[in-house]
Amino acid sequence: MINSSIISAVLYEALKTGGDFSELYLEDTEQNSLSMIDGKLQTANYQRKVGAGVRVLKGTRSAYACCNSLNEESLLSAARAAAAAFKGAREYETTGFSVDRIGVSCAKIPFSEINNQKRIDMLKLSTDAAKAYSNEISQVVVNYMDCDRRTWIYNSEGLHAEDRRPRTRLALQAVATANGEAQVGSLRPGYGMGFEAYAEKVDLEYVGRHSAEIAVTMLHAPECPSGAVPVVIDGGFGGIILHEACVHSLESSSVGRGNSVFCDKLGQRIASDIVTAVDDGTLPGEWGSMNYDDEGSPAQRNVLIENGVLKSYLVDRLGSRLMDMPVTGSARRQDYTYAPVARMTNTFIAEGTDDEDEMIASVPEGLFAVRMGGGSVDTLTGSFNFAVNEGYWVRNGQIVCPVRGATLIGKGADVLMKIDRIGRKMWMETGICGSFSGSIPTNVGQPRIRVSEITVGGKRGSV
Repeated sequence: MINSSIISAVLYEALKTGGDFSELYLEDTEQNSLSMIDGKLQTANYQRKVGAGVRVLKGTRSAYACCNSLNEESLLSAARAAAAAFKGAREYETTGFSVDRIGVSCAKIPFSEINNQKRIDMLKLSTDAAKAYSNEISQVVVNYMDCDRRTWIYNSEGLHAEDRRPRTRLALQAVATANGEAQVGSLRPGYGMGFEAYAEKVDLEYVGRHSAEIAVTMLHAPECPSGAVPVVIDGGFGGIILHEACVHSLESSSVGRGNSVFCDKLGQRIASDIVTAVDDGTLPGEWGSMNYDDEGSPAQRNVLIENGVLKSYLVDRLGSRLMDMPVTGSARRQDYTYAPVARMTNTFIAEGTDDEDEMIASVPEGLFAVRMGGGSVDTLTGSFNFAVNEGYWVRNGQIVCPVRGATLIGKGADVLMKIDRIGRKMWMETGICGSFSGSIPTNVGQPRIRVSEITVGGKRGSV
């Protein structure tokens, strides 16, 4: 992409003030995005993003500068800007590129081969399925995105790594209204694949129909009771609790700075002994997968918790220096305007051995949370609260009725200890995770699980 002599000059320039490591990150991303409301196209955009970032490390200090041009002077200026964070004389030299890591795109049908009419027809198909479900569906909003991201990474230790990551996602939101009230149902399938995802993985009519079903069901649901009760949490997006309330606290950006409830707990039991949690960036075609991370390290499967025992953190290069631990192939960034930070990829609770129906049958009084919504978490304490977008009240082992307005409140460490059932089928769903290095695609997942007790916040409804 750029002459090797220019790359070497940039890395060399970045070390002139005493840095011990320099890195050049190059990006070329093409993205298509469309939005539709009630079957009418609202926007259709194409964007190409090209730029570079230069990072310098000195011990456990880091400096980063970026530019939106790949000409020699812009790259050298970025190198000088990053180097200016340090005051000193050159101590380290660069090394010739001796390590090559080349990732290949997994797309069978590149997005460049698809015209917008095919995308529009696809969005209309989902919209029509949602509208047809019920006359209470008052609005359907569909957003579509595909991108082809190419990256090149070079560093002063002789690494040259390239990756190509196709991704696509469709997000449909159906709104049901009646008697002045409204409820929303939404599905957001996405994959790290080419356009073939919509033939092989995504049932477009199901996305529309089921989103509408959720909205209508919740529209007629009573308010959720409140209290500390057993809660069964379904698979897929139920894994957001693990993601937010636990694994964010296992990232080196938190642990390395002493800002995590899980600091210094490697080898200790932090969850029920039936819980094994994994972050795996190698899964073929998944939304959070990649060949190499944004520092050029190979993606890998990281077992974070095994049979309840904390086994690993997620560690990037800077975190490795802070924690004296090896990198885990977890460095990620939104784009070239951000420095990389250890982040999640596809994060999930592994399969268990319990019967899914028995989990509900064993609940005397409690909540079945089918679809989780947004929430917040404090990584230092692990305290969280999450909305339940689709929930059902359970009494004497039977589902009584749908309920709305439920919130799960607690601490991640407590919930992990109280998981007493894990089902036999795990599945994942897509999300966009925001943190220090911007917003990135991540999968969350789990089988159906049962937690012996969680505080359910509601409006003290009666069912």
